[in-house]
Amino acid sequence: MLKKVDASQLKVGMFIHDLDCGWMDHPFVRNRFVLTSEDEIYKIRHARIRGVVIDCSKGLDIDDAPTLAQAEAALDAEVTAIAAKPVVVTRVSLGEELQRAAHIRKQAAGLVRTVMADARLGKAVELDKVGPVVESVTESILRNAGALLGLLRIKNKDDYTFLHSVSVCALLVAFCRSRNMDEDTIHQAGVGGLLHDTGKALVPDAILNKQDRLTDEEFDIIKRHPRDGYDILVKTPEIGPIPLDITLHHHERRDGSGYPDKQAEGGISELAQMAAIVDVYDAITSDRCYHKGMPAAEALRKIYEWSKFHFNPTLAQEFMRCVGIYPVGTLVLLESGRLGVVIEPHETSLLTPKVNVFFSTKSQGYIKPQTLDLSKPLGFGGGDKIVRHESAEKWQVNPLRFMNIA
Repeated sequence: MLKKVDASQLKVGMFIHDLDCGWMDHPFVRNRFVLTSEDEIYKIRHARIRGVVIDCSKGLDIDDAPTLAQAEAALDAEVTAIAAKPVVVTRVSLGEELQRAAHIRKQAAGLVRTVMADARLGKAVELDKVGPVVESVTESILRNAGALLGLLRIKNKDDYTFLHSVSVCALLVAFCRSRNMDEDTIHQAGVGGLLHDTGKALVPDAILNKQDRLTDEEFDIIKRHPRDGYDILVKTPEIGPIPLDITLHHHERRDGSGYPDKQAEGGISELAQMAAIVDVYDAITSDRCYHKGMPAAEALRKIYEWSKFHFNPTLAQEFMRCVGIYPVGTLVLLESGRLGVVIEPHETSLLTPKVNVFFSTKSQGYIKPQTLDLSKPLGFGGGDKIVRHESAEKWQVNPLRFMNIA
C-alpha cells in the first residue's frame, strides 16, 4: 500500500516510492529505495523535500498516514474548487486563431534559437527583434489563449529548450493578463519569459540533454544559467529591469531553497515569483529527455501542493484559475466512454468545456468527430460529462489532430 507522509515522519526501514519533487531536485541516484541510515533521511530533509510517498508493503508503515489515493483525492477536490472558475475570455474561435498561432509558434521558436546561437558566439541580443514577437504572442493570447498554448504543448526533446521559452512567454503573458496588469508590464514580462533561459546557451548540450541523472558538478553548471543569462542580457541596450529580474530569479523559491541567490519570499519580486510558477508548470507538463510530461490536472495538483513551501500560494491559485483544470488540447474521458480533446473553456465553469470527441474506448476505434458543449443537456449539443483526463500515449491517439473540426 502506498501512503503519503511528511519528511519529518521518515524512519530507517521505510521504502521510498516517490520523493515527490523534480528529478534533479534530490540527491539520490534513484527515486525508489529502502532508507538504510539516518544520513539518507537528513539528505531528504536538507533538500527541502516535504512530502514523500512510502510503500508499506516493502518497508515500515505509519498507521495514521493517509493512503496516496486519499491524499490525492483531497488535493484534487481543493484544486477543482480553486481552478473551476476561468479568468481568461476568448474573443475569436479556436479554429480562427490556430493558423496564426502556428505561425507565431514557429517564428518565436526560431527567434529563441537565434538568440541562443548568438549568445554562444558572444553576440548581443537584438532586442528590436524580440519586441515584435512578444507583441504577436500577446495579441494571440488576447484573441484566444487556448490556440497558442495548446500548440505549445507539442514539444520534442530536440526543440524543448526553444519551445519551453516560448511557452513561458505565452503563459506569463496570459497570467499577467488574468491579473489585469498594465500593457507595458505584460510586454516586459513576455520579453523576460522569452529570454529567461538565455544562459542555457552556455550549458554544454551533453549536460542539457543528458538522459541519466546529473552529477553534482553537472547540476552546478545547470544552476549557473540564471546568472549567465543575466550577464548576457545586461549588456543588451534598452533591456528593462523586469526581463533581467525574471532571468536571474525564476529559480528562486519562497522557502529559500532556490538558486542562484537562495532568496526567500520577501526578497523575490512578484513577477519573478509568477515566472517561477509558469516555468515549473511548463517543465513538468512537457516530455523531456529524462521524464514523461504529466497531464495539466496532475501538474496543477503538484503546483498547489508545492505552493505550501516553494511558491506564493495566492499567485499559485491565481495561475491555476488562469490555465484551468482542462486547458485547450487536454485529452479527456467522458462518461459515455468517448475520448475528446478540449477546444474551448466555458465562460463560467472550466469543468464543462467544449470538446471534440473522436474515439470510442468501448469499440477501441475512431468515431466520426463531433463537437460537444458539456455545459448543455442532451439534445442541445451536450449531455455528457468529463470523468478524468487521459493519456494520449495509453490510447495511442493524437488529440491535437482533432482540435480544429467544423
